[in-house]
Amino acid sequence: HDCDLSFNGVTVLANTGLTASQSDSAVGFSSGKGEADGALSSDSLTETDLVNGRYDNACVETWLVDWTNIEDRLLLDVATIGEVRRGEFSFSAELRSSAHLFDQTQGKSYQRCCTANIGDAACGLDLSLGRYQTGGVINSASGGVVSITADSGFASGFLAGGRLTFRSGSNAGGVLEIKSHRQHGLRSELTFWAPSSADDIVGCSVELTAGCDKSPETCRDKFANIVNFRGFPHMPGNDKVVSYPSSRSAAMDGGSFFQ
Repeated sequence: HDCDLSFNGVTVLANTGLTASQSDSAVGFSSGKGEADGALSSDSLTETDLVNGRYDNACVETWLVDWTNIEDRLLLDVATIGEVRRGEFSFSAELRSSAHLFDQTQGKSYQRCCTANIGDAACGLDLSLGRYQTGGVINSASGGVVSITADSGFASGFLAGGRLTFRSGSNAGGVLEIKSHRQHGLRSELTFWAPSSADDIVGCSVELTAGCDKSPETCRDKFANIVNFRGFPHMPGNDKVVSYPSSRSAAMDGGSFFQ
């Protein structure tokens, strides 16, 4: 259309640069999918917003509207944004139907690793404590490695799997997941699973939070929180499931393998 339309407290812009592909739907609980492609624009949708996850799980509504009478309109579809792929000048967002919620795990899972997320109610760990979190300032960023002067130091690898949260600059509020961590005194060298979208992050203040690989050893030794471990570390593996009694193997009498 050639002019903006406003309804339900939202102004729908008539800008070009956003197209939606054909969406798939199916009878039953199958999750329908579609895709929206658009250009990155500093006036509306920025690369920083996408990288920082501000549109993750965002609701996307498709309306059929009579532009001569805006009250005459029909809601055609409601979807949520899933995977977002970025190019140099554009992005592509996966649109998932509400049926994808049925694919999410409900309740607890019987698995070796912990099912809780570090710091949540099930984990019970207070990440605001100084031994798990610290502030700092970015000194340099080159070749995918970010050097930070931290307020307190940790052993190398302690922050791996954790997160960096920007407290200032154009990325303020953004979060990066830490891939690796090397410590030299109070200087932390970090790499990330995804690069920062900010053009210049040097001088930005950040907050560093420790990570957890959800193993019982890490829960016990690194966080002293094994009492809240939400996995089953003594669950028999496939070798036990397919094994059979043998005079040359340990007794298989239904008792514990760990006594």
